Amino acid sequence: MSLKTMQVSPKKFDKSQIKFYVILIPMAFFMLLPVVYIFSQALKPLDELFLFPPRFLVQKPTLKNFTDLFRAASGTGVPMTRYLFNSVIITVVSIVVTLVITTSTGYALSKKSFKGKKLLFSINQMALMFVAIAVLIPRYLVIDTLGLNDNFFVHIVPYLAMPVGLFLVKQFIDQVPDELIEAAKIDGANDFHILFKIIIPLITPALATVAILTFQMIWNSTESSNLYIITETKKTFSFYLTTLTSNQVVSIAGAGMAAAASLIMFVPNLAIFIIMQGKVMDTMSHSGIK
Repeated sequence: MSLKTMQVSPKKFDKSQIKFYVILIPMAFFMLLPVVYIFSQALKPLDELFLFPPRFLVQKPTLKNFTDLFRAASGTGVPMTRYLFNSVIITVVSIVVTLVITTSTGYALSKKSFKGKKLLFSINQMALMFVAIAVLIPRYLVIDTLGLNDNFFVHIVPYLAMPVGLFLVKQFIDQVPDELIEAAKIDGANDFHILFKIIIPLITPALATVAILTFQMIWNSTESSNLYIITETKKTFSFYLTTLTSNQVVSIAGAGMAAAASLIMFVPNLAIFIIMQGKVMDTMSHSGIK
């Protein structure tokens, strides 16, 4: 077998790559269809939204759905920017704190020896089996006991425990050679320096994946605003758009506003994935340390 055929990503096109393009290009177009559909729906005028049989692509794109949405938002007591500000702050703080907790906990479970370590990790694995709705009542009881009802931190605290993130980070840290950590300790490095100077640079792909998962969970969540928050100025952007469009759903214009709101909520998710997709790909292709 020649060296050219063994290359994973040759710099120049070779006819041996044709078989991959034949499969991957149609698959890429197929996976893009939901994204195209969301954009198309948001730009459809009302007559196309209610057309039967429905059309996949918009024929006469318009921004009227967005203008109707912003006009309806301007008639509310609290400005839309307040809800957007709340969501941005909540999402950024949640991502940073989740990464710190996940990384430090994963490091302790992977490289430290203490009593009950296996039990704690087993509990984390068991937590992966439970969907959010299954822990709704226990979560409410904990929040009520902590006195976090109608508190801004109720958007953040319940979501800091992320079992799938801890599992992924811990598995990555397991692949860091113990000899590397022992050598750092001999040189006088403490756990803080080992974590931030050695562990974090080596598990950046896993942290990027956890950041994306955290962003999607927090940005799209309406649970806290719906169940725990009473003060309107403390609610989130996703809850605001959901209630705004649901109040208009009885009208014909409500369908267009709902499509526009769905696109507004979807774009940040798409943007953060595009920005960090390189790290996510590294999670798959460089999961081992040779």
